[in-house]
Amino acid sequence: MSKTLFLEYKGIIPDKILDDVREAINDKRIDNVKLKQILDDVKNAYERAKISPGEAIGTITAESFGEPGTQMTLDYFHFAGVAEMNVTLGLPRLIELFDARQSPTTPRMEIYIKNKFNKDPKKIRQIAAKIKETKLREISLEFSINLAKISVEIKLDTKKIKDVGTNFDIISKAIMQDFKGVQVLKEADTVVIKPKPTESSLREVFRIKEKVKDTIISGVKGITHVLPIKKENEFIIICAGTNLADVLKIEEVDDTRTVSNDIMEIQKVLGIESGRQAIINESLKVIEGQGLDIDIRHIMLLADVMTATGRIRGVSRGGISGEKESVLARASFETPIKHLINASLVGERDELNSVIENVILNQPVPLGTGLPQLVVKSEKKK
Repeated sequence: MSKTLFLEYKGIIPDKILDDVREAINDKRIDNVKLKQILDDVKNAYERAKISPGEAIGTITAESFGEPGTQMTLDYFHFAGVAEMNVTLGLPRLIELFDARQSPTTPRMEIYIKNKFNKDPKKIRQIAAKIKETKLREISLEFSINLAKISVEIKLDTKKIKDVGTNFDIISKAIMQDFKGVQVLKEADTVVIKPKPTESSLREVFRIKEKVKDTIISGVKGITHVLPIKKENEFIIICAGTNLADVLKIEEVDDTRTVSNDIMEIQKVLGIESGRQAIINESLKVIEGQGLDIDIRHIMLLADVMTATGRIRGVSRGGISGEKESVLARASFETPIKHLINASLVGERDELNSVIENVILNQPVPLGTGLPQLVVKSEKKK
């Protein structure tokens, strides 16, 4: 009988809520009369929670963010003992998210490792070393120029080379990849780089000496710092810098849980749906981290608006505000004459669906009681 009752409410109450009710009463002795009463109460609560047609949800969302936003801190979180590993928090982070900046001020990744590796601290340290970007300057003692031989000589730090887990062949390959046509030789613990013999060889040697310092020998480009930490019953790696596409290619990395705080990168690598979810998750992280409470539906609405076109647009003049459908709304935002002339030239039509354009024309706004169109039926004459 209870199955029949649940079927009666299917379509009236969302499936997720029905499943929650089913799970909650699973081990309790509840008869059908009580169950019907529970389902009626749930239905009434669900109806009350729904937003009324014509509600000005944009204004309410703006208020819901604006009021707690005034209480947010304007600071950074610093990882103790790790140089340059800060995380932007509070209002600056929220602004950077909603502006859809191309890259965050403090890019950061949480790299999760597959179950068979994530319990061993030694293995985690090895994986972290493999991920960290290592430049030639970090494993070298001295860079010099030999004018007699017209070459660059790099004295290597053998201890650091061993720690990083690299060798001469890897270093040689990386240098030749960055500088086409050069010859790389090994003399004891020194690497010798010889450019092609041309008239400008000497100038080229000086250029190579400076540029070769930033040649990436191992690791993932962009990951400048790594910090293995224990989270609950497993080890994870916190990184300063992001490179989601390359990190996900590493065999030991759990690609189903690894996250970046760069919403634009997530959109590029995983698609617009993941980008939308990243906006929600990152916003919630900031808000909850400040001890504030904003209904998730406001955040979801904002994420929906930002990703509705299939790409992430910021709430700024270059994004949503500057790309409104209404000509009058765009004109009220900035450069009105330019917008009006351009719209006139192409014969653009304004449907007057929003607030600003109706206020400009001094007519009721299509919100709340202004939404329904009333028609008077006159009595037919006999």
